[in-house]
Amino acid sequence: MSPTTAYLFNLISILRGRFEGSKERGATAVEYGLMVGLIAAVIITVVALLGTRITALFQGVADEL
Repeated sequence: MSPTTAYLFNLISILRGRFEGSKERGATAVEYGLMVGLIAAVIITVVALLGTRITALFQGVADEL
């Protein structure tokens, strides 16, 4: 194999790795974004459901004091 051919194979390999890696990074970013959105939705739901109970609990403690 000539040095020129080896250089071209090496260059193609490097470029292929860079372009394939960017696809994975994009997919990973989307997956992390979905996870963060789901976690935020769960936190908002829990706070909305338990917020009035926690407020009543603290108000009861404050009234006793």
